[in-house]
Amino acid sequence: MKPLPHKIYLASKSPRRRELLRQIGVEFELLLLRDHTPRGPEVTEIVLPNERAEDYVARVTLEKAAFAQKTMWWRKLPLRPILAADTSVVLDGRILGKPANVSEATEMMRALSGRTHQVLTHVAILHGEQTLQITQRSDVAFAKLSDEVIQAYCATAEPYDKAGGYGIQGQAALFIQDIAGSYSGIMGLPLFETGKLLEQAGLHIL
Repeated sequence: MKPLPHKIYLASKSPRRRELLRQIGVEFELLLLRDHTPRGPEVTEIVLPNERAEDYVARVTLEKAAFAQKTMWWRKLPLRPILAADTSVVLDGRILGKPANVSEATEMMRALSGRTHQVLTHVAILHGEQTLQITQRSDVAFAKLSDEVIQAYCATAEPYDKAGGYGIQGQAALFIQDIAGSYSGIMGLPLFETGKLLEQAGLHIL
């Protein structure tokens, strides 16, 4: 009988995903993709023309997982399940990426102010010939933000490494009136859904 895996590879640079996996007791090793190679990033996060947000997060996640799996084979690493994920903040069907500067962060905060937007996180696990995946969607309602609050927030370091320019686990929690969905999914890894996928891959968490 094939032994059950006790550890996975995580194909993600996100410190929040690492925290969330540790929270549920999942052991993992990082199998990171490179952003800088002679040919550019190993997996690009460019949105294709007319690509729907749901299709985008699924495509990018599967590309990350597939490249990580190839890397595992090339390096002749121990065979383990590979987990990858991608999170997008979506307003009126438009994907809001990571702001590159204060101007972009300010524009995003003004767009989100007083509105409800969606956060989509796609999770995929590759294990042998299995591809297990799911997209989790949450609705997030922002309060109306004054220009002073927006400017003060965008003067911090918080907006600039996060999709949509905010993190629910940071100071931006002060802006959020209501969520419908998964708090951990908004952070970047929906734990209920991820736990179910890991169980399907043969990893018994509890």
